[in-house]
This record gives sequence, structure tokens and C-alpha cells, in this order.
Amino acid sequence: MPARPINDVMIILERRFGETTEICLAERRNTGYADGRLNLPSGKVEEGEDIFDAVIRETHEEVGLRLHRDALRLVHVMYFRNPEGETRIGWFFAVSEYRGEPVNQEPAKCAGLSWHRPDDLPDNTVRYNALGIGHAFKGEPTSAHWHDWDEVGWS
Repeated sequence: MPARPINDVMIILERRFGETTEICLAERRNTGYADGRLNLPSGKVEEGEDIFDAVIRETHEEVGLRLHRDALRLVHVMYFRNPEGETRIGWFFAVSEYRGEPVNQEPAKCAGLSWHRPDDLPDNTVRYNALGIGHAFKGEPTSAHWHDWDEVGWS
């Protein structure tokens, strides 16, 4: 039986100051995977959900925002193989219209939230997310990436 990729949803929360756009990243902690690295608020699609339901649920669980389905923009889809050899499909959504400010709703798994320019991400941004953000802001709708052990490490 062929391997089935995991479907991940990621939200690019945007805020603008004049011509400058910043996005929200979360610092992973106590998860056992990529702890100390930054990633977008994200999670896996659960049984019975579509990708829109999943990103709305994950955003609320992780940063406390309730998003409207019609405010979401699907900005990139990535086929990705991680260092462990798992294949994943990353559904990257963006939203600039939301009420309130993101709040760390999962302090046991997240050390905090921070805002960054998408064209100047910190070096400790999870590669999967950094690639998706880069493609999204270049207007590239799809990509495929295999993890290259000679590129940026994960630990």
C-alpha cells in the first residue's frame, strides 16, 4: 500500500504597518520535535475535517483567534519530505482580517509568539515553514521539496 502523506495546515497571520508586513511565528517547546525553533501556528487535518475547518480550529487552539472561512486565502501548497522521510502536504493559508491579537494559548508547547518580516525570517525558523512563507510571498502557488541533509539542520 502506498504511503499517504500527512496533511498539515499553517496560518500566516499578517499585520501591516504602512508598506511593511509582519507575520506571527511561535517558538516550539516541550514537543520533542524542533523545540527552540520558530514555526507558523499549525497542525494536522483531523478525521472529518476539510483544510479550512482544520486551519480555523488550529488557529483558535494555538493563538485564540476565531477566523472566518471567507477571510482565509490559500496562498501555497507544498509537497514535502522531512528529515525522517515522512511525506507531508502543507496547506499554507494567509489572513490579514481578524479581531484581537494572537495570544499564546498553549504555553506548555509554545515559549511565545513573535512578529517577523517574511523576507527576513530568523535562522531558527523551521525549514518547512520558511520555504512555504517564501513561496507564498513570491506568489508561487505550489512547490515540492525533499529534505537535503546538507542544508539547514533541524536540531
